[in-house]
Amino acid sequence: MTGQTAPAAPPAGVSVDVPAKINPHLGVGDPRADGYHALSTVYQAISLHDTVTAQRRGEPGIEITISGEGAGTLPTGEDNLAHKAAKLIALYAGIEPDVKLHLNKRIPVAGGLAGGSADAAGALIACARLWDVEIGDAELHRLAAGLGSDVPFCLKGGTAIGTGRGEELTPVRAKGSWHWVVATTDTQIATPECYKEVDRLREDGIGRYSSDVGAIVQAFEAGADADSLARLLVNDMEAAAVSLRPQLASLMHGGLEEGALAAHVSGSGPTVLFLATDVKHSVALARRIRMRGGARSVHLAHGPVAGPAA
Repeated sequence: MTGQTAPAAPPAGVSVDVPAKINPHLGVGDPRADGYHALSTVYQAISLHDTVTAQRRGEPGIEITISGEGAGTLPTGEDNLAHKAAKLIALYAGIEPDVKLHLNKRIPVAGGLAGGSADAAGALIACARLWDVEIGDAELHRLAAGLGSDVPFCLKGGTAIGTGRGEELTPVRAKGSWHWVVATTDTQIATPECYKEVDRLREDGIGRYSSDVGAIVQAFEAGADADSLARLLVNDMEAAAVSLRPQLASLMHGGLEEGALAAHVSGSGPTVLFLATDVKHSVALARRIRMRGGARSVHLAHGPVAGPAA
């Protein structure tokens, strides 16, 4: 159009979708010399995801903005794990960081679903692509492990066995799909607090290390039905989470009364997972849990899903 200037094109950027994780099996061993607990876990990525978008700032520095879950409450500075990830990939590449990261969050915050770790994984991938950093899978895994125990799995998705402190991964070829109702609460549990409670309970003879993942791995590889899977779910942190936040017991019991095949604290909590027979059952179950009350929010999810996608 004569006499008018065409609108400027939006700045080039990279967007990465990163799924949440659950732990259908979470075995917690004794504290190690480095302070971490030995873990024997099975991860599975589910269909709740955050989107991490990286764009050039045009000047040195790392800027973070957040929309959706946790907007206005989550840190946007150096305490944010995505900020640490961007700084780390820049350090690896030997460059000055120059990035604006936007986190569009749909994964419930502080709920044992690895939302922060997912954002860190997304930031690693998005910044590497934005800055044309050549990095192999092994090096990317090493950087991820330095950020947190769940970050390496968040790079991969699917289903995997996690050992060490959770960062040593062995892929599992899961056949089929399983449906979950994800219920969040108004309370929070810091992961270190929950580990401390695990240790305290064990001193009183409550709980043990569920190290054997063989049965649930076989179930995933065989495409077992939800009824069979329900009997195999394990979380060594569940008793500690309920001890710290007794209201979780009421939420779990309520979901079982409404027809859930199983109720399972996610990680260190306080999110609760309810296993459903199929998608139709999950929709009906979610509606009944919402009507019953006691949950801050209720989400539908299925898994496994693939890892980060751009």
